[in-house]
Amino acid sequence: MMKKVFGLLVSAFLVLGMMSTSAFADAAKGQKYYLKYMKDGSGMNGAKFATQHTQAEWKTLFDGKGEKFIAEYSKKFPGLDAFLKGEKFEKFMPDIRDFCIEFASDSGNVPSC
Repeated sequence: MMKKVFGLLVSAFLVLGMMSTSAFADAAKGQKYYLKYMKDGSGMNGAKFATQHTQAEWKTLFDGKGEKFIAEYSKKFPGLDAFLKGEKFEKFMPDIRDFCIEFASDSGNVPSC
């Protein structure tokens, strides 16, 4: 009996440990990263930026490693190109993704930035 319980616990921890970082993304952190790294380059406050797409559109843009997002916004805002293609964006992308989805045009939410 104890072996089964122990095995179940170990399995649960392994599954939890293997979850992608996007499962732990945070819209509030994404808002901070947007303000710090993207606001000046885009010339938009967070509310205006996030409402450019619906939640489904943001999810599509951020699929995989965000290649579609990077392509669209590097082209729209050349000032963001270096950030979007750098290590910081790769690190912060799950949070920025959650920020965009949380405050998308069809979300009914408005960020305070």
